[in-house]
Amino acid sequence: MYFESFPVLTLTVEVVDLKGQTKLKLIESTTSIIKDNPTKYDEVWCVFDMDVKQGVKEFADFDNAIEKGKFLGYNIAYSNDSFELWFYVHFNYSEQKHHRTFYYDALGEQWSLNYKKYGKAYKFCKEIYSKLENDENSSQERAIERADKLFKKQSNLAYHQQNPVTLVYNLVKFLNDNVRR
Repeated sequence: MYFESFPVLTLTVEVVDLKGQTKLKLIESTTSIIKDNPTKYDEVWCVFDMDVKQGVKEFADFDNAIEKGKFLGYNIAYSNDSFELWFYVHFNYSEQKHHRTFYYDALGEQWSLNYKKYGKAYKFCKEIYSKLENDENSSQERAIERADKLFKKQSNLAYHQQNPVTLVYNLVKFLNDNVRR
């Protein structure tokens, strides 16, 4: 929902939720969608986060999915540990590794809500773009700068070791290049 909320003029944003698949399966599903769909896509973005649950197995899945997606020519906007890091850097910068519950708590405090309970709700997800845009403490420009800084400090590490990192800023920059002015 977040990406669909960008006021873009020159492109169509089509979000496909592949619900809880492994990251490598997500890349394979993306390939199937592209192959089976008559639509020709100019850009394909795969967005996923780490979801640390299975240790070494999860690390390999994460790294292999990024490598395979890049090999196939997809743009990969990964986050480690959590997509919510992208929202967090609108307000704060931290190089400290945090579990996703840290971001849930920080965002919940910022917006006076139980983020773990309501932050993933459909209604809230539809509103997150405007919520960030209209919050005087939030800055997408600073979020891009902060996310870029985090990535540059860790870009030499294996993907699963880059934490905290979110490459969502690359997709946001792409969408911003196509925003109605």
